[in-house]
Amino acid sequence: LTGPRHLLRLSSKCFSLVESTYKYEFCPFHNVTQHEQTFRWNAYSGILGIWHEWEIANYSFMGMWMRDGDSCGSRSRQAKVELTCGKRDRLAQVSEPSTCVYSLTFETPLVCHPHALLVYPVLPETLQQRWDQVEQDLVDELITPQGHAKQLRSLFEEAGYLRAHKDSDPAWLEEVSWGQAFETLESCTQAYKDLSKEVKRLQGLLTQHGICHTKAAETSSSQHLGQEAPTHGPPAQLRRDPGLHRNTL
Repeated sequence: LTGPRHLLRLSSKCFSLVESTYKYEFCPFHNVTQHEQTFRWNAYSGILGIWHEWEIANYSFMGMWMRDGDSCGSRSRQAKVELTCGKRDRLAQVSEPSTCVYSLTFETPLVCHPHALLVYPVLPETLQQRWDQVEQDLVDELITPQGHAKQLRSLFEEAGYLRAHKDSDPAWLEEVSWGQAFETLESCTQAYKDLSKEVKRLQGLLTQHGICHTKAAETSSSQHLGQEAPTHGPPAQLRRDPGLHRNTL
């Protein structure tokens, strides 16, 4: 088990909620189940998901992902459990925002403290030091925001909070399909040089075949591409507690 140590005491407990004709049961760090409360001969009773990984946003443990539940057509059922502050431990709400994907809200006084769900304080010291270096590299513009996010994800995977991406993972394929994300300024600069070279080659082909390409297009291109290395505003001062930064992974 991984995550905030004070939440691990929930691992030996289960919490139930009856919604309409269904009884849902949430066992933190284990699974989520659903049992149809009817006398139908084929009443459903099964697993909506088993403990998989944390949901990390704004550098905090925001919830638990339960995946690989019972089959649902061509995929498996899954559930996301959001952790919110409450006077007592209880499963407060269950919904199905999309087919076979469930959303649960779990209330507990264990997450009411402002720092109760921060990732940084519960990391081993070696990983805290790596996180500090990643933040400093971002401030010094040695890495891009995309590289920063990727390095933090790798760090969270090493800590056991997130599962490593698989080539067959649809979410991972969707994330990378939108285009290349540059991790360093050097890789961005090289990509710019390659793009500039390709633009000049295409312009040469147009000229060779007597096809006019307007000066306005060249001007627009040079204005957008401008310098070989992108410039940014003055770096923000590095905060001492990365746990208070804002980001989503």
